[in-house]
Amino acid sequence: MIDELLQGNEKFLADEFRPNAEYYHAIADRQTPKVLWIGCSDSRVSEHQMTGSKPGTMFVHRNVANIVAFNDVNISAILEYGVVHLKVEDIIVCGHTRCGGIAAIEDGVHENYIADWLCIATGAKEAADRIARERNLSREEKLAVLTEENVKLQIKHLRNLALIRNMHAKGERPRIHGWLYRVETGTIDVLVDGRATRTA
Repeated sequence: MIDELLQGNEKFLADEFRPNAEYYHAIADRQTPKVLWIGCSDSRVSEHQMTGSKPGTMFVHRNVANIVAFNDVNISAILEYGVVHLKVEDIIVCGHTRCGGIAAIEDGVHENYIADWLCIATGAKEAADRIARERNLSREEKLAVLTEENVKLQIKHLRNLALIRNMHAKGERPRIHGWLYRVETGTIDVLVDGRATRTA
């Protein structure tokens, strides 16, 4: 696999980097992304590939189940660097279908660190449990609801962080968006008023 990755770099150089050398030399000097992406670490979910964007477009943070944690120095530093220094105008929290982290939130998990991390999404699980009871949902339907509820919860966490809260007290930026990527179709749904709406 390692050899394949290095061969892939040779193909990238020939097909993408060298034909667009001026662009890559420009971003080598300075990055000016307009978007901060908070997504899942899942290997099937590539923010640049799914959006057809080039390197330099997005400042990226990924973790299991696209969680915004209050006690995570990593995401706090990324947020501060992104909105204060890079001055990103938009933040996207993107969940995705068939997420192992979401399934683990639903089913429970016994590994210590994973369980501790996923408990940050407890509020989403409680909301999905309630909705599933009210609508008599199947497991697959419930996981879809849980995926959306988790994005909504992480946006709530994001808005409650002092850095973002203080910036919003002065204006609307950074704008915050909730997205859902469907790994089975390659499409992106935008969450509008808590519901997925196909726009991409």
